[in-house]
Formats: sequence, structure tokens, C-alpha cells
Amino acid sequence: MKISSGKTRKVKLTNRGDLALYFIGAGSAFAKTLNQTNLLVVSAQDHLLIDCGSRCSQALHAVGLPLTDIRNFVITHSHADHIGGLEEAQLTGRYLTRKKPHMLVNRRYEKILWEQSLRGGSEKSEGGGLAFSDFWTVTRPVKLKGFPRETWDASVGSINIKMPRTMHFPDSATSWRNSAWSCAIVINNKILFSSDTRFDSELIESYDKLFNFEVIFHDCQLFTGGVHASLDELSTLPLPIKRKMILMHYGDNWRDHRLSARQAGFHSWAREGHTYTFPD
Repeated sequence: MKISSGKTRKVKLTNRGDLALYFIGAGSAFAKTLNQTNLLVVSAQDHLLIDCGSRCSQALHAVGLPLTDIRNFVITHSHADHIGGLEEAQLTGRYLTRKKPHMLVNRRYEKILWEQSLRGGSEKSEGGGLAFSDFWTVTRPVKLKGFPRETWDASVGSINIKMPRTMHFPDSATSWRNSAWSCAIVINNKILFSSDTRFDSELIESYDKLFNFEVIFHDCQLFTGGVHASLDELSTLPLPIKRKMILMHYGDNWRDHRLSARQAGFHSWAREGHTYTFPD
């Protein structure tokens, strides 16, 4: 893995074939000095945006990439810092570019996303009757068998993702089974991007056993409680896992916790605006 030495000033949707992850942001939902934790994946002629929060479009504009250029989306769950930019994506696609963006989404989550979030601002744009399919082209992931938990698989060209279910919210949920719909993303069988999740050592350890991840990018809240994994909870993981774990989705005061994270053995903190490259 190679991390760009400085922030990427101009982001492109193609490269020479390496797998590149651009961190649009690394902040939590309520961070004020950080962009939201959305991730752009690029490999050769293919790209995929993982989550599109309310500030995503502006953050991409700042590095020379219009949201309208993004053709492929996958969404991990329905909080505003992960879906707040989707209305712009679907409306500009229908009324400005006249090209539907493309989403990897199963039927169950499409229904949740449309009926609980996107429908209100779009269904009646032309008097009524519009549906998700009027705004998006869809690839249906395939449900995999033999995995430790419900896991879905889909690809955009050379970019393959697997989507294991996660235990994010509500805080009363006892497992991923009785949680609201949310997922992590396994990228090309080598990287785990947890998105938002409560502490779930079974997810981390069982999927690392399957894939032996090169890197694990993991949600890290700086206090314990609520619907995110805390730094203290993550610190209880085995050292070999922590050594390849890069912390993300953190608060504005993350610098106050750098020493404790280093002492616990974590790899690093995700660098907002930087590109992580994995040779093919």
C-alpha cells in the first residue's frame, strides 16, 4: 500500500490499473472540520463511489470532480452523511445530464432507500408516479452462500465488492440480524471498509480469517456508547489485526487520541483527501 504524500489536488476516475482509494473525507457525521467518510474507488477505467453524504458533492467539486461525472454508486446505510447527496445525484441525472447514474443495490435496501429517504423529494417532480427506476439503473448483487453472515456480491468492471451485513443501529440491537439495514464493503478481497458499525469483533475476525485483509479501514468513535465502535473497544482486538487497521469516521478532536491509538498498536488514522494505492 502506498499513501499519497500530500492531499490529492485533482481526482480522476481512471488510472493505469492499480486499485486506488480516495478518502473524500474521514470525519464523523457531526464533525465540523472534516468531510464525511465517503470513499471513491478507482481501478483502470472503472470507478465506484461508496456512500454519498450531504457534503460529498462540494468536497468532490473542490478536487475538480463534478458529482455528475460519478456513474457508479453503492450505499452502506441510510444516514445523511452517507446518503445526503443522492437526491442531487438522481435529480441532476434526470434533468441535467439525462443519464441515469448506476447503483449496486439489492431489492430490500432499494425499497428502504426509496421509500424512507429519496421518494419525498423526487416522486412528484413531474406530477407524480416516478419511482426509483426512473432515476437509477441498477445492478442486483448476488447473495453468497457459506459466509459467516448475510453477504452480497457485485462488480463494476475490475472492482469487486462483497457486502457483509453490519450491526450499526439501533443501539439496542443485539446483532446484525435485528439491526437496520447496513453493510461493510470488502474491496477486491483485500480491503475491508467497515463503514459505520458498532463494535463487532466477530465481523472483523471472521472475515479477516477468510480474506487475510491487507488493510482494514474501520469506524472509530472517540468515546464509548451509541452506535459506533469506540477506540477503547477496538483496542481490545488482537494486535495483528490492529496493526493493519486504519481508523476513520472520527471526530474533530481525533488528535487528542493519537498517543493512545499508537500505544494500542493501530496502523494509523485515515488521511482525508489522500489516495491509498494498492498495486495490481
